[in-house]
Amino acid sequence: MAYTNLDYLKEITDGDKQIIHELIDLFLLQVPDFIINLNKYYNSGEYILLGKEAHKAKSSLQIMGMSELEKEMKTLQLRTIDGTDVENYPVYIRHFEEQCRVAVIELKAELEKL
Repeated sequence: MAYTNLDYLKEITDGDKQIIHELIDLFLLQVPDFIINLNKYYNSGEYILLGKEAHKAKSSLQIMGMSELEKEMKTLQLRTIDGTDVENYPVYIRHFEEQCRVAVIELKAELEKL
């Protein structure tokens, strides 16, 4: 199952391979930081910061066509604002980690095609 869909990225860049390459590279650089920060903020109980990090991740996920994970990050963000469903925050973080690890592989393969 592919987690990424680059149709939106290709549309917003008018298929410009250099820009596509740069945006994929940026995403690949951001993913480890997102993972570190999501875990850090959850483990330290800084749920507002956790929600803000989920919000930042959403736009990157959108660009890479990861719409299901984008929706999960929006849900996590909203729940951190309300302070609800705290026991499921780790589930959202784990899904983010798992799907992004696969997405990184997919995107690196895409870079080789450009």
